[in-house]
Amino acid sequence: MMKRTFAFFFIGLIGQVSAQESLIDTVFIDNQFGKVSKTAKTTNLDSDRILENSTSLSDLLRFQSNIYIKENGRGATSSPSFRGTTASQTAFVWNGININSIFLGQGDINNMNPLSYENVGIKFGGGSVIYGSGAIGGSIHLNNIIDFNRGFKGTLFSEYGSFGTSNSVAQAKFSNENFSFNLNINHSRSENDYEVPQRKFVNRNGEYQNTSFNLGVAYKINPNNEFYWQSQLYDSGQHYPIFEESQTRTKYQVQTFRSLAGWKLHSGKSRNNFKLAYLEDNFQYFGDINKTKTSGGIGKQYIIKNDFDLLVSKNSSFNLVTEYQYNEAEGFGSGIKTPKRNLGSFSLLYRNSQSEKFYWELGAKQEIVEDYKSPFLFSASGKYSVDNWYQATLNISRNFRAPTFNDLYWQPGGDPALKPETSNQIEMSHNFSYRDFKLGITPYYMHIVDEIVWNQVTPTIWSPKNIKKVDSYGLETNLSFDKSFGKHHIFSNLSYTYSQSIDLEIKKQMMYVPLHRANININYQYSFIGFFIQTMYNGKTYVDENEKKSLKDYMILNSGITAKLSSKFQLGFKVNNMTNQIYQTVDYYFMPQRNYAVNLKLNF
Repeated sequence: MMKRTFAFFFIGLIGQVSAQESLIDTVFIDNQFGKVSKTAKTTNLDSDRILENSTSLSDLLRFQSNIYIKENGRGATSSPSFRGTTASQTAFVWNGININSIFLGQGDINNMNPLSYENVGIKFGGGSVIYGSGAIGGSIHLNNIIDFNRGFKGTLFSEYGSFGTSNSVAQAKFSNENFSFNLNINHSRSENDYEVPQRKFVNRNGEYQNTSFNLGVAYKINPNNEFYWQSQLYDSGQHYPIFEESQTRTKYQVQTFRSLAGWKLHSGKSRNNFKLAYLEDNFQYFGDINKTKTSGGIGKQYIIKNDFDLLVSKNSSFNLVTEYQYNEAEGFGSGIKTPKRNLGSFSLLYRNSQSEKFYWELGAKQEIVEDYKSPFLFSASGKYSVDNWYQATLNISRNFRAPTFNDLYWQPGGDPALKPETSNQIEMSHNFSYRDFKLGITPYYMHIVDEIVWNQVTPTIWSPKNIKKVDSYGLETNLSFDKSFGKHHIFSNLSYTYSQSIDLEIKKQMMYVPLHRANININYQYSFIGFFIQTMYNGKTYVDENEKKSLKDYMILNSGITAKLSSKFQLGFKVNNMTNQIYQTVDYYFMPQRNYAVNLKLNF
């Protein structure tokens, strides 16, 4: 009955919309990201920036954002931490669709190849009203782009580096006035057998490989009526590092399929974006790589989502976002059998720009979720421009994370009575501009209630409970300089983050939350020669809940040079960890010391 109600509701919305308004030539499928960027702190990393850290999404985010990345050795399991929150409190969004695992409630960054995307967006702060469960600390947006009227463009990129590492991508794009086609095939692999002799560490059994096939198609029936389809097929294998040759070698395999079909319609005062999506995640863990799988599972999500925007006056609009999901899974070796879940949501947003200087919006969301009570969510934000030199934005929101299938049904230990995590947060950004300089300062505060924590109840059984309350607060700053003169172009960016995340039960800093973090990125281009430097500092990080053990602070320096020998041919060379630092992002697992990579890019 619930499925039929939602189906009729979406059909009714579509029937209200006719086609009269022109589309722009380049658009994100995630049409909400541009709207939230008006008041939220966001970062966009385009294809050129992605190629500077093409090895993994972990490297890209570690060196080009404020996010702390935990990685169990290079290429192994990796997860992000926004503003002192956990990996489960980060939403991964693929073309506007939340793709967090329905088993774990999070995403493994090293199972998301950055070469599959033309843009990686980062949104800081809560976004559950639009992006759903997990969008507490922030969200990472993996975007594909639809182009029209661009003709044919082909790109080949290949990189070879230390430890038998290779990263390659082949992309072909074609578009005319009404049709757009985008094909992307990429592959990454590495023996990953690096050593840290000073610590007698060898990354044994650390090899990995992944392949991704991405296809996007769009067609305009007329200037205001567009169909699109984006799909992704991903296959990967990760071996988990061992510390001694005598240990049993293990591995983890993942196969992912994502398909998204959409229909955009426009009229003079209304816009509608209707999406149908199917997501499938299949994973297997092998406790011994020479034997059959030990555990695994397959998760399937069927999603209907509609985004209706109505301009009610010259300066104001209502935006209704409705979504229905049907989730089902099948576990192996975990006690999880065949859980199923129906859920739906209604989000209503009102946006108003009363003048060129003042913009504000209000949002509210209610979820209807089978088997547990979901919270009422809200958001409020505003932006005020004093002049060209200063803007201030304010964001207040309530966000949540829903219990996952592992939280609810893992046997023994799962608890079907778990409540969702909720958070209340506030942030205020101050943005200054002077000539070629821009400065942003963002203090924030977040209070998280009913955080889900797995506790050991017997020597062999762990169980989740809603017990923790956490206060996270801090300051994010960003200073950039961008200038072109003659054949020269300089872009530099300095960011610093101070993060306190306190477990209110024991009054201690949360694990794996560095107090201090800083990034410096400098890009210089002269004629056909380009040069870049990346510096990342990470402060002391506690690895236990009692602040008795910590990882030492470290500073990592990367640099690279590119030569555009023609409009179709580019060579590059990169040195990672130039100063040969010894460092860890997770206890026991060391990261590589100095290593090298050379790359070739062809455009045709």
